[in-house]
Amino acid sequence: MTTPLLFDPAALALHRRRAAAQPADFLLRHAAEDMADRLAAVLRPFEAAAEIGPLTPLLAQTIQPGLSARWQAADIADEILPLTPGSIDLALSALSLQFVNDLPGMLSQIRRALRPDGLLLAALVGGSTLSELREAFSQAELDVEGGVSPRIAPFADVRDMGGLLQRAGFALPVADSDTLTVRYDNAFALMADLRAMGATNVMTQRRKTFTRRATMLRMAEIYRDRFSDPDGRIRATFEIVWISGWAPHESQQKPLKPGSAKSRLADALEVKEYRDGDD
Repeated sequence: MTTPLLFDPAALALHRRRAAAQPADFLLRHAAEDMADRLAAVLRPFEAAAEIGPLTPLLAQTIQPGLSARWQAADIADEILPLTPGSIDLALSALSLQFVNDLPGMLSQIRRALRPDGLLLAALVGGSTLSELREAFSQAELDVEGGVSPRIAPFADVRDMGGLLQRAGFALPVADSDTLTVRYDNAFALMADLRAMGATNVMTQRRKTFTRRATMLRMAEIYRDRFSDPDGRIRATFEIVWISGWAPHESQQKPLKPGSAKSRLADALEVKEYRDGDD
């Protein structure tokens, strides 16, 4: 089955090249620092680590000093992971996997590249990101043009990520999220930051013509009216979804088989156990 192309790889590469000249890296810096903290809690050494995604020097600068592992970059611009099976024991990715068209397939590739008991730790842009901008643009297009065009990607839902990790063959999957709220003078300042992050619209079904000036002005007005603080500055939500999983190994904890418990939960809680049909 052919994976549908949700994102345009050529447009994504172009936007990233433009952003490299004058980047806005606050979101990546936040993710890199959080990733360093999460790794510090993992009490085991790693020998070979790979950054999955376009090379982000900031991630290496933040993470690498705390690791004794050999570091390499694995660019997935073509959605093929350039790593041989079993070649690494740590895979890290910061804000890149959300633009992969076949995320289950990429997770499976990462799983194959990991040695037994190897770790994947990744941060993705989550589904509530830029919810304010999405709402403002949708309403503005309805008001001015009578229809809505795709503008902001349907990013990862934290509730789905554990299942995707299991489907890819990971053991002990974990998914959680955190939210960062950033304030701007207006919607146009926010959009300038998105361009500087290389994070503007790269959806294949995106509108190919310039947005009407009236639509942009109406969007900014709606944004200000619905999502501004008393001082007049607007709020923008960025959700970061964190996922981790381990390549299976015999030393890892295993769930108990059904019916193997030696004591009943009802006894431990000192409550009466009711069965179907009991009054």
